[in-house]
Amino acid sequence: MDECLFCKILAGEVPSDNVYEDDTMVVFKDLYPKAEVHLLAIPRVHISSLNEVTDEHDEIMAHMIKQLPRIAKEQGLDDGFRTIINTGEGGGQIIFHLHMHLLGGKNLSGF
Repeated sequence: MDECLFCKILAGEVPSDNVYEDDTMVVFKDLYPKAEVHLLAIPRVHISSLNEVTDEHDEIMAHMIKQLPRIAKEQGLDDGFRTIINTGEGGGQIIFHLHMHLLGGKNLSGF
């Protein structure tokens, strides 16, 4: 995906402030944080959105979901955190590479 910002981050063409990475995913700080802690978790495989997830992505999705609590704890979010997946334009998705927002900290607003 030549135009995908997150694919460019994965390829090392665009810098990111990574807090975690493995063979399946990369987690980095959001450039425009909406909370004290605001991380983005992306799969190394390009999946455009949650609408595009198929059975072949089961291991990727399970791995990502299972890593988020550990990463949150490492970021000091012992009291809890929020995860958000925006899907499609109507759901607020801006970058069309599946990503999970992990948010937390003192000033986390409710919704």
